Amino acid sequence: REGCGACCIAPSINESFWGMPAGKPAGVPCVHLTDSYACAIFDDHRRPEVCAKFLPEAAFCGADRQDALIRIQQLEIISRPE
Repeated sequence: REGCGACCIAPSINESFWGMPAGKPAGVPCVHLTDSYACAIFDDHRRPEVCAKFLPEAAFCGADRQDALIRIQQLEIISRPE
């Protein structure tokens, strides 16, 4: 969904990548998220592999941006190692 950016905010990224050498904590916007909630490095080889492999689908994206943020945040919580 254009203008959403939930997948660039809600999940953590546990690997170093260009612009975020310590990774990205959950709930923190990626430094490459634009003001219009788009990925500024979408077609760049420096984009994290985990981002390139993420495919939007209804189960994650929900009805709107707020729903997507909640759903992805819940997935982040339940997928944490104990």
